[in-house]
Formats: sequence, C-alpha cells, structure tokens
Amino acid sequence: MAAFRGIRSSFLRPTCPSSSAAQLIFLRGIATRLFVKGVSFSTTDDTFKEAFSKYGEVIEASVIRDKDNGRSKGYGFVTFATSDDALRASDDMDGKVLDGRVIFVDLAKPRREFNNSMPVARGPPEPVEPAIDN
Repeated sequence: MAAFRGIRSSFLRPTCPSSSAAQLIFLRGIATRLFVKGVSFSTTDDTFKEAFSKYGEVIEASVIRDKDNGRSKGYGFVTFATSDDALRASDDMDGKVLDGRVIFVDLAKPRREFNNSMPVARGPPEPVEPAIDN
C-alpha cells in the first residue's frame, strides 16, 4: 500500500505556474496527443496544424518523415492544450478527407521505453564441443 501512495503522489504533485509547456503536457497525460494515420505525402506540418486548429489550441503538429529522403511516412501526431479539444478533434476528424486522403485519428499511446539493463530471457546458446572419434 505504501508503494501505491508513492506512485500516486508522484502523479498528483502540484505543478508550478512557471513550468514549460512540455512539462505540463507530460504531467497532464497522453490524452492531449493524437495519432493520425493515412496522411497524404503532400501534407506539410503547417497544413496539418491548420486542419486541427479549429478544434482548439494546437501546441504541436508534425508529420513524421523518413530520415533519408524526407518523404512523409503517412502518419503524424497532433498535441492539443487540453484533452477536451483532443477528444473533440479525434471524434470529428476521424474518417475525414485531408489533402485528398482519408485520415484516421486516435488517441496516441504512450511511447514504449526499452531498458537495456534488463536481462535477456534467453542467453546465448551453449557451445557444443566437437565429437572425437577413437
């Protein structure tokens, strides 16, 4: 029970008014971030932001691009200031056409972090000694 209180208190700590927007978004939760797939290859970050800004204050809108050639991967993320705006945008924009393509909008899932210090479930195979014929 004490462990639960420690976890709960870390999520419910008050925020300082001078906190940055990124810190506030992190503390507020992932409910303000949307995952959008089916994005046209011609869609830019600006048109992406403009399309979603009619539902509330958009903090960040980014189309994910390939590192090598800079071409859109066909999906992106939109971060809203409030979860109410994000939910309204998710409901209204899901299945709509943006730049000639139907987009699908859903709440973003938290990023999975992989801990490299965790032991591997299986170790390397045991070495096999060669058979000696006598």
